[in-house]
Amino acid sequence: MLSRTADNLYWLARYVERAEFLARIIEASTRLANLPSAYAGSSNEWESAVATAGCAPAFHAVHPKATRETVVDFLAFSPDNPSSIRSCFEIARTNARAVRTALTTEMWDAINSAWLDLNRYRASNLKRDEQLGSFLSFVKETGLRFDGSAYRTMLRSDGYWFSRLGVMVERADNTARILDVKYHVLLPGAEQVGGSLDYFQWSAILRAVSALTAYHWVYKESLKPWLVADLLILNDQMPRSLAACYESIVRNLDSVSLAYGRQGPAQRAARAIRTKLENARIDDIFQAGLHEFVTDFIADNNRLGNAITQQYLA
Repeated sequence: MLSRTADNLYWLARYVERAEFLARIIEASTRLANLPSAYAGSSNEWESAVATAGCAPAFHAVHPKATRETVVDFLAFSPDNPSSIRSCFEIARTNARAVRTALTTEMWDAINSAWLDLNRYRASNLKRDEQLGSFLSFVKETGLRFDGSAYRTMLRSDGYWFSRLGVMVERADNTARILDVKYHVLLPGAEQVGGSLDYFQWSAILRAVSALTAYHWVYKESLKPWLVADLLILNDQMPRSLAACYESIVRNLDSVSLAYGRQGPAQRAARAIRTKLENARIDDIFQAGLHEFVTDFIADNNRLGNAITQQYLA
C-alpha cells in the first residue's frame, strides 16, 4: 500500500473518532451544567470541556469566557478550531475522497452523508437542550456507523489495519484526557472528593465514554474514583480503556509487520506501552499520582503516533 493511502486511512479514522469524542464531551458538560445548584455549586464544567479537548489556548484567544454558547460554537462549528466537529468531518471527508477506491461503499456513504447532513446544523439553532441533544446524537451515530461499516465490510488487510490504528491511537488519547481533566480540573476547590458533586461528575465521565453500565457490571458498588480509573486504564474488557486500546494497537501493528516482512520502532514502542499497562496496579498509580501517570501516557501515545507516521506514513 502507498504510504499516502495508508496516511489517509489512518487520519480519516482518527478524525471521525475525534468528532465523536467531542460530541460526548459536550454531552457530559451539558448534563453537569443542568445539575441542581445544590449539587453543582460552582462547577466549571464548560472550562473543563475545553481543557479536555486540548484546545484551551486557542479557545481563549477567541473567547474571554467559557460558557455553553461559546464552547458549543467553538468545539462543534468554529472554523478557528481545526479540531471542531465540523473541521473533523471536513478533514475526514477530504481524506475519504482521496482514497475513495480503498473504502467500501458503506464507509464512504457514512462519512459523505454525515458531511452533507452537517450543513443542516448551526450553533444558533441549538439553543435548547433537545436541539443540542439531537445534533450530538447525530455525531455519535455517525461515528458508530462509520466504525461499524469498517469493521463489517473491510478486508482484513493493510488498509483495515491502518484504519484501526487510527481509531485506537485517537481513542486512547481521548480516554486519557477525559480522565485527567476530571481528576484535576472539573471538581471545584471548595468541594470534597467523595461528595455529591464528585459523584455526579464521575457518573457523567462514565456516561461520556459509554461505561456507566459496564462499571456496575464489573464492580457492583457505588462510584469510586480509583475503580473508575481502574476501568478506564487497566481493564481489558472495557473497549475504551487504555489497556484495550493498546491490545488492539499491538495486534494491528503485528499484522502490518507480518504483511510487510519487518518490524520497527512502532512495534517496539507499542509493546513497551502495553507491557507498562499490563504490569501497572491502580493502587500504585494513585500513590505515584494519577495525573503524572496519565501525562506520561499521553506523551508516550503521541510518540507512538509519530513512530507510526515515520515508519509507514511519511
